[in-house]
Amino acid sequence: MVNQVELVSRLLVAAALGSAVGFERERLSWAAGLRTHMLVCVGSCLLMIVSAFGFADVLGTSNVVLDPSRIAAQVVSGIGFLGAGAILMRGEIIRGLTTAASLWSVAAIGLATGGGLYTLAIAATLIILIILAGIKPLEKRYFSIRQRRELRISVDRGAMTLQALHLTLGPSSARVKQFVMQQSEADPDTDEVAITLARVSDAEFEGVRVRLEKMAGVRKVSDA
Repeated sequence: MVNQVELVSRLLVAAALGSAVGFERERLSWAAGLRTHMLVCVGSCLLMIVSAFGFADVLGTSNVVLDPSRIAAQVVSGIGFLGAGAILMRGEIIRGLTTAASLWSVAAIGLATGGGLYTLAIAATLIILIILAGIKPLEKRYFSIRQRRELRISVDRGAMTLQALHLTLGPSSARVKQFVMQQSEADPDTDEVAITLARVSDAEFEGVRVRLEKMAGVRKVSDA
């Protein structure tokens, strides 16, 4: 049996590793932030300790058959309800999948720490932080920007509002990331509108263009 100081140290290490991942999520203002990740990691660590050492007194008893690993196994599936709570759907866009995955990963870190696998737990924490904080700028630069498309629209003065745009585009309005409108310098009776769409395929982009061209008061729709 491992001494009590060692067991408590495992809980403290789990709290520290969980806080490292949680801080990264906290700075982005996600609901599952610093404290949530710490709690998940410490809780998983404690369950792993209970699973590994909590039944030591009865395992040697005759006619008693137990599988302590089943407790740790349930953490993997049980953490799913927290992950589901971190996932949000806004229109056609699903957000929070990365945070849900980080919670699941932190639970694994807690299990590894509870099992005394410090090197693996620390290595996994560093790798997760690199994935969350290091790869995101690259993802934005090389993927998100390429998926952004912009349209410029000439409309009758006052004919287009943000509400009218949402009604015209329907579910596709969730793809609108920027809406800028200003009065035309050449014609005071005309508004110039710039719309930025994110993560749209070519087919979706053309569909949006067609719906905008049919909108009342629209004079011209063109690519930026």
